Order: sequence, then C-alpha cells, then structure tokens
Amino acid sequence: MMKERLLERVDELIAMGNAVLKTRRRDTYDGGWDPFSGQTTRRTGPEHVDDGKMTEFRTASLSFIRQVYDEQHPHFKEFYRIGHIPDPETVESSLGILNAVRGEIEGDWLFTVKGLVTAEVFTDYLEMAEYLLESNYKDPAAVIAGSTLEEHLRQLCRKNGIAVTRKKDGKDVPVNADQLNIELTKATVYNALVQKQVTAWLGLRNHAAHGEYKEYNAEQVKGMIAGITEFMAR
Repeated sequence: MMKERLLERVDELIAMGNAVLKTRRRDTYDGGWDPFSGQTTRRTGPEHVDDGKMTEFRTASLSFIRQVYDEQHPHFKEFYRIGHIPDPETVESSLGILNAVRGEIEGDWLFTVKGLVTAEVFTDYLEMAEYLLESNYKDPAAVIAGSTLEEHLRQLCRKNGIAVTRKKDGKDVPVNADQLNIELTKATVYNALVQKQVTAWLGLRNHAAHGEYKEYNAEQVKGMIAGITEFMAR
C-alpha cells in the first residue's frame, strides 16, 4: 500500500512536469526599424515554459522529495539547486531527479536501506532504555523509549505519504505524536486496538517527561519497552 501510494504520487508529479514541457514556446518581439529593408524587424526570444505551472510543479515536487527523504538528501538538494527558471532545460533536469526517485521506490531500495539504518539506531536506543530500567532509572528509560516510539511513528508516516509537519504562522511545525497516531490509524497502517496501545505508551512517556513520576511504576515501563520493541518489529 505504502509503495503504491508513493509511486502514484511521483507519477502524478512526472505527469505534471511533462505538462509543463508542453507549454514551451518562443515569443517574438519588435526588433526595431531596419533602414536597409525599410521594414520593422521581428526577433525571437529564448524558449520558455509557463511560469505559473512551473512554480506549481516545483513546489509540489520539493514537498514530496522532502517527505520521502529529507532536506539533507542529495535528491532534495539537487532539485532545489536547479532552481525555478521557467525554461525547458530546468524542467527536464527536474524530471530526471523525479525519475531517479521513482526508480528507488520501485526497486525497494529506499525502504530497504532506510529501514535497516533506522532499525539499528532504534534498537540501540531501546537497549539503552532497558539498561537504565535495570539500573533503577525508570524515568529516563520511559522518556527514551517514548521518544523512540515517536520517531518511529514519524518514519511510518513518511513511508505512507502522511505529512509530519503543518503550517503555522507561515512556518513548518512538527505534528505531535498523538495526531500522527490518529493519522496512521485513519490510513489503516494499523488498527484501532494498536492505536489505543500507542496512546497509552505516549501517555506514560508524557508523565515521565513532565516529572509526574508517581503516575507509573517500573513494571509498566518494562512492559512499555517490550511492547514498543514488538510494535516496531511488526
């Protein structure tokens, strides 16, 4: 489902870029009076495309690439570097990047590599949480496990084409973990029973982060860590 949705979107963007290319044209303008021919000359300007359609294509593509990868990825940086000059060469270069993105999604390269790296990092954090719990530090253990869960929710959202930021006062701000949990359920990434369990884990994390240490015990943190580990493995 995730792969199909991303392929569908990147195909829409490629089609949008091809539609921009179809607007390519050269404008002619008055070149002034030619005293030798006794006529007004006409000159041809450089080839260009529709500026409005170009802006729409570029904005939508950058948003998609940022959600699939991030702003530090070479695909995003190169697409941004190309710029927004409304000429056919710029559009063709942009389409080249989108086709590369499509190839990575189609070949499962994106999910395989990112998934392996993310899983390794998350495993390290959960092992750290277990160590802290065994050393009788239940509160930082709960915070670390909960934060790992939240980042995993963000990864799931990105993989399923769900926005992890929203506009506020003209700036992109992160969507909170509870809302991500709701959106993942709406998208049928997991069911309502799993949603309730994730809500409980996030609630425990919030208690720990806000210093409400009497609201939970070490046994609950132990169950939380085990549950998150199993949830992420699924």
